[in-house]
Amino acid sequence: MRGWKLHAALFVLTVISTLAAGAMYMQGYDLLLDFPAHILAGLIKGVPFSLPLLAILGSHEMAHYINSKRHGVDATLPFFIPFPNIFGTLGAVIKIKSPILNRRALIDIGASGPLVGFCIALVACIVGLKLSTAIPAVELKPGEFALGPSLLFTALIDIFVGNVPAGYMVDLHPVAVAGWVGLFVTSINLMPAGQLDGGHISYAFMGRRHRLISRVFVGLLALMGLFVFVGWLVWAALLLVIGTKHPPVFDSYSPLDWKRKLMGFASLVVFIITFPPVPVHIQM
Repeated sequence: MRGWKLHAALFVLTVISTLAAGAMYMQGYDLLLDFPAHILAGLIKGVPFSLPLLAILGSHEMAHYINSKRHGVDATLPFFIPFPNIFGTLGAVIKIKSPILNRRALIDIGASGPLVGFCIALVACIVGLKLSTAIPAVELKPGEFALGPSLLFTALIDIFVGNVPAGYMVDLHPVAVAGWVGLFVTSINLMPAGQLDGGHISYAFMGRRHRLISRVFVGLLALMGLFVFVGWLVWAALLLVIGTKHPPVFDSYSPLDWKRKLMGFASLVVFIITFPPVPVHIQM
């Protein structure tokens, strides 16, 4: 299967997998109950989670795609990645099939996706937190999970849910969970390593020094994996496998204008405020 058919098939599968995740993990619905008679009704319960999440992922990748085309870079349409995890997906990617010519194009292509996706995720967080409530805190049962807050998500809870009394917790609405996932995806993509979006931005600003920055960041991520959250060890290993080096652009001397510098600075700020030191705690 090639061309648009593959993109369409992966998208449909991701719709189904995120609907299932929304129904089972966010709404507590058992999709196996009276299968297959009530499967459609069960999947519909996952819409408040699936729809905003797909909007975040889709807008992120389409921003990459549009800016690639604007700069004459050959790129594919987004590949959505369905996966049977608590969120139903591993995100979405585009494949860049030709070299990026200069640093301005690198900034436009690299920063546009995370910044656009961040804006959509921010809206989802605000809407979802307005629908969320504070409830008496309960211990997690085996298999249940809690999401770790970033600086931004903590501030949004304070603003839109209010002061949570001692002994209480925030029961996140599925739209808020989708927004949290969108912020997490944004922070992951903005890590200044290899050929991630943050790696593109780092290379555009730092040139050959990017590889040193990339290696230092991977080392810090490994340390966080040892002392803060073991999952960062997986990410550090993955980044080493993918590679910390960034391919050069043809024109590495043309200066960046103020708009691209502002986009780079905004990307750094977004990374800092969306990065959760402990993303997920799953009760074993």
